[in-house]
Amino acid sequence: MNREVILYIAVSVDGYIAEADGSIGFLEDTEVIVDEETSYQELLDKIDTVVLGRTTYDQLVNELAPGNYPYTEQTSYIIHPDTNTEKLVFTSEDPVELVRNLKSVDGKAIWIVGGGSIIAPLVEANLIDSYVITTIPVLLGKGIPLFAEFEGPVSLKVDRVDVNNGLVYTYYSKK
Repeated sequence: MNREVILYIAVSVDGYIAEADGSIGFLEDTEVIVDEETSYQELLDKIDTVVLGRTTYDQLVNELAPGNYPYTEQTSYIIHPDTNTEKLVFTSEDPVELVRNLKSVDGKAIWIVGGGSIIAPLVEANLIDSYVITTIPVLLGKGIPLFAEFEGPVSLKVDRVDVNNGLVYTYYSKK
């Protein structure tokens, strides 16, 4: 049992996943989709688990998809203690230990949704197998970086780069 752990995330050209105040409006300001983009659906087809921080969860349920939590088919682990439901598991478990535990049980791939405080320790522990980083053509100037400081380096290889709808999708994997 060795489930794949995937970081699939959007970032500004200057490397930020959110603006300085935590807002993610720059993601909504992207152009109207012209070409069919399939990487997101491909990701959803191969995962059964999502891991995200409380801020990312709050942005999903309050800004991006109010009243319509998008990951109802998957089990979600939200790093923040709260009341659990069948498919929403709120936990104060360390992200590294959580992902190690999830990798040790049968299942499909695990998607690391965000944010930065969850991503950095997983990168440092070298637990992320695949990185799909979508670059949004905007420079924010300041904000919350995709990769907070961690003990590195972590070597990756570039698997492919696609351009679709004016966005750049870069696929990396562990060496």
